[in-house]
Amino acid sequence: MEAPIFNGGLEMRAAGDGTRRLHGRFPYMNRATIHSGGKGRRPQKEQFAPHSFTFALDDPDRDINLLVGHSFDKPLASKRAGTLLFNDTDEALLFEAIIVPEIQESTWWKDFTAAFLSGLMIGISPGFRVAPPEAVEEAETVEEEDPEEGNALIRTIFAAILFEMSIVTRPAYQGTELDMRQLDSGLILPNPKPAAYRWR
Repeated sequence: MEAPIFNGGLEMRAAGDGTRRLHGRFPYMNRATIHSGGKGRRPQKEQFAPHSFTFALDDPDRDINLLVGHSFDKPLASKRAGTLLFNDTDEALLFEAIIVPEIQESTWWKDFTAAFLSGLMIGISPGFRVAPPEAVEEAETVEEEDPEEGNALIRTIFAAILFEMSIVTRPAYQGTELDMRQLDSGLILPNPKPAAYRWR
């Protein structure tokens, strides 16, 4: 599973129902330097084409998790539980995570908020695999960078199977945004109660 890192900023606010809302923006066609080159190797850059995560987003039975540091032992929200919602636009993949009070009591949430408030954890990194050739004819391409910009190899991903999004340190991509706020952004329309919260 691959996991490039994207830059972000985060604002934290509480909702009236006791939850916290984390809004994120994962930009398309925004290049990240995956390898800077050297020792005979050329620099490598990577970007995601619009709607490149459609496979997992559109599959109602496929779960996607929001994690701390790519650890499935530190979950914050999930698509299947109804606490991780997506809006796939031409410019970016938008998501909203509903952090329920029970998760807010976890040690990993408290560790994450401490790291965030210290300005140490502001990146977004997707955990994914490129779709196999038997499923998608052209899941990715590799092209030469414009010589006026450099000599890197540019990898463009058109079809990725998304397993999870993680909040991490050391961002590689610029343009990613994280925003934890009280009110919904208006871009994503969640269920009245997330599945994991409906028993209330």
